[in-house]
Amino acid sequence: MTKTRVPPGQYVTTEFPILSAGPTPQTKVANWNLALQLGGSLLRQWSWAEFEALPQTTVNTDIHCVTKWSKLDTTWQGVTFDDLLKAAGLLEPPEPYVMAHCDGGYSTNVPVEDLVDGKGMIVTRYDGLPILPAHGGPARLLVPHLYFWKSAKWVRRIRFMPQDERGFWESLGYHNYGDPWKEQRYDGD
Repeated sequence: MTKTRVPPGQYVTTEFPILSAGPTPQTKVANWNLALQLGGSLLRQWSWAEFEALPQTTVNTDIHCVTKWSKLDTTWQGVTFDDLLKAAGLLEPPEPYVMAHCDGGYSTNVPVEDLVDGKGMIVTRYDGLPILPAHGGPARLLVPHLYFWKSAKWVRRIRFMPQDERGFWESLGYHNYGDPWKEQRYDGD
């Protein structure tokens, strides 16, 4: 059963390794907000309290890091991208791509089709507890069917884009999409 859940080239760990490109932001929830943007225009912004009042969803899923570890049966709670769109009064996504912008200057690009229909979330809890800053707290993107760098830590702003643009790691040679089942780790994979 486990073999069918682990993409090629991955190994299973019970640990939760911490990998970051720079210092860990220590954002307090009192100072946290999440913005949804269309280009440079603000569509909607939520404070921590407003975000916590949105419909909450809990998922149990496997996650796969580009550095080859996989962790099975992780439990996350947060707001699905679909519920975020509804809360912003959007009947459908206005553009086909988003860039997730994060504290610490990190960003990652994701096609909207990989976020809708329950495929993507903004999560605030891991295993029933607030997400630790080292793991992306207070809030991170969760796109578990892609390599975990696409589940951007410390997310603060989601910007819709008409055309795809590369984010932080994608500009440094990581694969633009990051499907673990196709081992799309780096450009050319």
